[in-house]
Amino acid sequence: MTNFEIIKNKVYNNIRLSDEDGLFLFSSNDILTTGELAGYKNFKINGDNVYYVVNIHINYTNICVNQCAFCAFYRKENRKDAYAFNIDEIINFIRSYSKVNNFKEIHIVGGLHPSLPYEYYLEMVSRIKENFPYANIQAFTAVEIDYLSKISGLSIENVLTDLKNNGLGSLPGGGAEIFNNNLRKKLCPQKINSEKWIEIHKTAHNLNIWSNASMLYGVKESYMDRINHLKILRDAQDITNGFQSFIPFAFQPKNTAIKNSNKTSGYDDLKVIAVSRLYLDNFKHIKTFFVNLGINLAQVSLSFGADDIDGTLIKENISHSAGADTEDGLSVKRLRKIIEETGKIPIERDTFYNIIV
Repeated sequence: MTNFEIIKNKVYNNIRLSDEDGLFLFSSNDILTTGELAGYKNFKINGDNVYYVVNIHINYTNICVNQCAFCAFYRKENRKDAYAFNIDEIINFIRSYSKVNNFKEIHIVGGLHPSLPYEYYLEMVSRIKENFPYANIQAFTAVEIDYLSKISGLSIENVLTDLKNNGLGSLPGGGAEIFNNNLRKKLCPQKINSEKWIEIHKTAHNLNIWSNASMLYGVKESYMDRINHLKILRDAQDITNGFQSFIPFAFQPKNTAIKNSNKTSGYDDLKVIAVSRLYLDNFKHIKTFFVNLGINLAQVSLSFGADDIDGTLIKENISHSAGADTEDGLSVKRLRKIIEETGKIPIERDTFYNIIV
């Protein structure tokens, strides 16, 4: 039997793929066969449903003590375009958009600010929950949670408990980047390592705080790096079952410190979506991030294993800072049309994949 015949047999019989299978799929140029298998796998899990959430993004500060080479968003505190919102500004920002959007999710991430106190983060979450009780607050990457632990002197568990008690509902999946610590030392030497990222998410899951997982690709990682990254996530999911979805982020090189880099190819983008769907058999949902991929390719990815197009993403700034040229947020009508054009069924969800009717 050929490698593809072996993999097809496993997929059709719901047998877990090996690391060697995943590496073969990444190395193969037969994107159509890989996509067909991923589409089959996704249909068995999600049918023709494609999920979206009505959400808004809050990037509360771009000031960051870390200076990751791939990040075009961060600023040093003395830069003219550096900012940090106070909590009233955050509330007013959400309110200005909530007049026309019935948000189900408020997504909050930002830089590691050198002087904002721990209490600022607790008050931010509690005030948002007080003003918008109907929306889930999905806030702070594992990198930010680790930073809050350091500035407060509290354990990761205590920080997460404090945030949950003040209204936090879930964690986003950012900050994972690529789980190769040698590569991370070049790309983001001040950022937490792979083991710490996983530890924080496992701790959150044990507190019934669900989260997402992600991978940054296109940063000179190898196919083996990608498989190792997916394996670490799959192994963690076997233990906690706390990851809601997986999101592959295509590297956006504009305005970053990584030189001689280009945007990822559409061919590779589809391959990452498809292999992720096939390898991550214990993840129900694979997101396609239209901000990075562009709307047209995101539509195609819905036939390559993706079942979630994220959401309205009102005012997403981080990827746009690095050159993403998609719209700055989408209306529900536009989002549904994008999905319907692919022959799929648009399904509005909340953060936890409860269907909104």
